[in-house]
Amino acid sequence: MHAFLLTLLVIVSLALIVVVLLQSGKSAGLSGAISGGAEQLFGKQKARGMELVLHRATIVLSVLFFVLTIAVMKL
Repeated sequence: MHAFLLTLLVIVSLALIVVVLLQSGKSAGLSGAISGGAEQLFGKQKARGMELVLHRATIVLSVLFFVLTIAVMKL
């Protein structure tokens, strides 16, 4: 069981790294750093198509990563 969970943890970790690297940056330069929060709060939702899929995959994989890490530590 421990070997299976550890193997699954490695696969999820690699998938999480790939998904994060595939995402584009949210802001560019100093102007993005200043107005980034306001743009996200008050602007239209910019996540469309592939960006939305990558965002959701990041959330799912990160939750799986933490659950698997806790499970491996308990065994």
